[in-house]
Amino acid sequence: MNRRDFHGNLAGAALALMTPGHARAQAAPVEGQSYVRLQNAAPLLLPTPDKKVDVIEFFWYGCPHCNAFEPMLSNWADRLAADVSFRRVHVGFGPVHQVHQKLYYALEETGLVQTLHRKVFAAIHRQGRRLVTEAAMRRFLEDNGVDAAQVMDAFGSFAVATKAARAKQLTDAYKIDGVPAMGVQGRYYTSGSLTGSHERMLQVTDYLIQRARLG
Repeated sequence: MNRRDFHGNLAGAALALMTPGHARAQAAPVEGQSYVRLQNAAPLLLPTPDKKVDVIEFFWYGCPHCNAFEPMLSNWADRLAADVSFRRVHVGFGPVHQVHQKLYYALEETGLVQTLHRKVFAAIHRQGRRLVTEAAMRRFLEDNGVDAAQVMDAFGSFAVATKAARAKQLTDAYKIDGVPAMGVQGRYYTSGSLTGSHERMLQVTDYLIQRARLG
């Protein structure tokens, strides 16, 4: 199945539900169907010694599926165990992706992701603002009471270019060709096209987190 197509139907047995509070046994996710194991491990970024499992969401601001997934993902991420390090990686497949990628990392560099992350999605998918030109981004930032000059300075900075380069390295290492997708511990990834739904994707991610804990 082409992983860029996120309208696939779910087939096969129910996936295992590995989140706390769900003790009933279910069929485990199947490698090659619900998730993929990487032949070569991707690099990890564990910020502190107590963080033992690295989890990544690969996304694009312009992706309608990522927009629909974001509220569910945020709620899930808020409940992750203390040993899990969660981060987002914005893909840069093509020129438009790369513009949005730099916007995301400029917001990260200026400490504004928490404030503006969902507002960027809303601007693109609800308000029809594509945010692909500097003028459009400046208007969006100003409309949200943000110092547009500061963010746009970061947009063109070496720090943001470095983060974009690292994002490409991770996207390539995980062999991501569609979003949203989840990477776990540099070893596994799953996606909506593999699992059939966003909810199932998170269930499989929980399963993979548990596998990573067990080594």
